[in-house]
Formats: sequence, C-alpha cells, structure tokens
Amino acid sequence: MSGHTENEIVVDAPMELVWERTNDVERWPELFSEYASVEVLERDGDRVLFRLTMHPDAAGKVWSWVSERVADRATRTVTARRVETGPFERMHIRWTYEQLDTGVRMRWVQDFAMKPDAPVDHTAMTKRINDNSRIQMALIKRKVEEFACTAP
Repeated sequence: MSGHTENEIVVDAPMELVWERTNDVERWPELFSEYASVEVLERDGDRVLFRLTMHPDAAGKVWSWVSERVADRATRTVTARRVETGPFERMHIRWTYEQLDTGVRMRWVQDFAMKPDAPVDHTAMTKRINDNSRIQMALIKRKVEEFACTAP
C-alpha cells in the first residue's frame, strides 16, 4: 500500500518572488514553522542535497533526514525525494507553480510508502501530511505575501 496527498494554495505575490522564497532551502526555518535547521550538504546547479532537522515533537524526539531537490525554473516545477527515508520506504514530492490572475498556485503532490515497522500506517501519515501541508502552506502564503508588500 502507498500514500498520496495533493495540497495547493494561491499566493498573491509575483511568480519570481514565490519561486525564490520557497526554493531558498537555507532559509526554510524562517518560512516553515516545523524546521529547526537546514544544512546544505551538496549543491550542483539546480540540484541540492540537504539535511532537514525538525523542532522536537511532543515526546521530545528530534526528527532529521537528508533530501534531494531538483528545481526546474523553466517549467516551474521541483522534484524531491528523501535520501534518508526514516520511517518511509520512499517519499517523493513534486512542487508545481502556476501563474493565475489572482497570484501563484503552489501545489505539493506527495507519493510515499511507509515501512512495515513505521510508527504510523499509510492512513495516519496521509492525514498527518495533509493536515501539516495546509498549516505550512497558509504560513508560507502569509509570509511571502507580507514580504511582497514590504519589498522595494
């Protein structure tokens, strides 16, 4: 069995600003509420390999993993995967950006499979990802829109 999520939000800001802010991996702890730190391990053109570390969870556990992202500015898409998969057998993410009259539609599609010994099953992880994606997307929207209003 595998999991699949799709979430999107429209950010009322210029495409270039939305693209730059959301793909500046080093600044993700300023953009996302869940990330404590990012360490870039390797960069090769539009490909970045990095370690994400989350803030401690309710039980005090700190989760960390290595991911790889490849951004394609021409198509306004990003593909990502976890290199250190943790509780996942696999985790693949696709971000897309689409210019609308009302702003930029940012969409995240996540396809994953949980390991048999993972602390949660596919159903629980699907709910967790959907719930958190909505929270993080709303936060990103607010922060990018605020920045767009104050940028020179």
